[in-house]
Amino acid sequence: MKLDQHAGTWKWGILCLLFLAPFFFLTYGFANQYAHNLKHVPSLYFEWEKLIPLWPWTIVPYWSIDLFYGLSLLLCWNTFELKQHAFKLFTAQLICIACFILFPLKFAFERPELTGFFGVWFDVLMGFDKPFNQAPSLHIVLLVILWDFYRRHVSGHWKYVVDIWSFLIGISVLTTWQHHFIDIPTGILVGGLCLWLFPVSVKSPFKKDELQSLTPKHIKLAGYYWIGALLCAVIAILFKGVWLWLLYPAISLCLVGFAYVLVRPHFFQKQADGRLTSASRILFAPYMLFAWINSRLWTKKHPEDSTIIQIADKTICLGRIPTAEEAKQYDALFDCCAELTVSHEQFYQYYLSLDLIPLQANQLYEAVKQFDQLWDSISMQIEPQRLLIFCALGYSRSTAILCAWLIEKEHASNVESAINLIKHARPWIVLNPEQIQQLNLFVLKLKGLSP
Repeated sequence: MKLDQHAGTWKWGILCLLFLAPFFFLTYGFANQYAHNLKHVPSLYFEWEKLIPLWPWTIVPYWSIDLFYGLSLLLCWNTFELKQHAFKLFTAQLICIACFILFPLKFAFERPELTGFFGVWFDVLMGFDKPFNQAPSLHIVLLVILWDFYRRHVSGHWKYVVDIWSFLIGISVLTTWQHHFIDIPTGILVGGLCLWLFPVSVKSPFKKDELQSLTPKHIKLAGYYWIGALLCAVIAILFKGVWLWLLYPAISLCLVGFAYVLVRPHFFQKQADGRLTSASRILFAPYMLFAWINSRLWTKKHPEDSTIIQIADKTICLGRIPTAEEAKQYDALFDCCAELTVSHEQFYQYYLSLDLIPLQANQLYEAVKQFDQLWDSISMQIEPQRLLIFCALGYSRSTAILCAWLIEKEHASNVESAINLIKHARPWIVLNPEQIQQLNLFVLKLKGLSP
C-alpha cells in the first residue's frame, strides 16, 4: 500500500532520529553494563549451535542495519507513517531492554581474535557491545520492522533485493557469533508485535469496533482460547527443549482471545486487498493454520459453492473461503472472514467478522451496505458476472449477511423466506436462534422501528 506523499516529512524524521539514536545507545549500553555487573548470567543455547561457522564478512550486513535504521526515518512518505514508524522503533527498544534487564542472558562461545578489514569492524563493535542483551535479539526486532518498511517503499524486483539483504542481516546475528538461535524467533515475534501495534494500512488494534457489543459468547470463546494458550505455555515451560516452540501458538491463541473479549475482528489486520499484514501473519500464523485446516475438514463433504440466486445475468454463490485457484471462477468476491487471507484478482469487498459469533443487527446493516457497493460495481459490467460471498466454511456468517441483503433488496419477504431460499440450494447452512433473532432486529431496523 502506497500512502500519500507529503514534502518535507524528512525534517520531522531528523527530529525523531535525534531522539531515537541517543535513546537507543544509552538504553542498550545501560542494559549491557547492568548484565556485565551481575555475578552470574546464564546462557541458553542448543548443542548444535556449536556447529555454526564464524563468517567474518557477515559483519558488513550486520552493521548495515544501522544505516537502514537512520535512513528509514528520513524516507517516510508522510507524518502519519513517520509517527507509526517511530513508535515501532521506540516500542521495540522498550520491550527488548525490559527483557534484557528482567531476563539477562549471555552469549556462551568465545569468539577467536580476528584481524584485517573485517576484524576492525568487530573491534569497533566490541568497543561498546558486550556478550549480553541476547533474547529477544534487538537486531532481529529492528530487522523485522525495517524489512516491512523498505518492502512497502519499493516495487517490482527491488522487493527481492530487500528480502535478500534482510536475510543476510538475519543470519549475520548467528555467523558473527553475536546471538544464539533462541534470540531469533523471539526477536521475530517482538518485531511482529511492534508492527501490529502501529499499522499504517489497517485499523489500529487500539480502536474499538463501534458496531458490535460484547456478549457472553465472546467471553466464552475467549476463555477457550486462553485455556489453549495456557496449556501450550505450561507444556513448553515444563519440558523445554523442542517443546519451547509451543510458546508460539500460546502467544497466538492469547491474542485471539483478546480479539474476542475486546470485540475487535480488526485484530487480524485484513487489508483492503484481502491479504493480512505481515505483522498479523507473524503473530497469528499458528492460529491461522489451525483455522484453515478446520475450514477444510468441516467442508470436506461439501467443498463446492452453492448457487443461491440469479438476478438478470448476475449469479450469487455462497461457499467457503476459496483458494487463489478457486477464486478465478468468480468475477467478484465478498469476504466475511476476518481471520484468513484471500488471494485474488477480482472485484473485492469485505466485512470483517469473528468466527462463531452471530452478527448483530448493526453489523448486518453495515455489511449489507458493503455488499451493495460490490453489487453496484459488477452491475456496471455488461457481460454475465459470478459473485461469491464466503466465510471460513460458508455456513453461518456469510449466510446471515446474504439473508439480510436478500431481505433488503426484497428478493425475500422476511427472514424465514430468505433462509428457505438459501437452504434450498445449500441445506447444510447453520443459523442458530440468536442469529435469527438478530436478523429479525435487522428487519425492524430497515423499517425504522429499531435504532
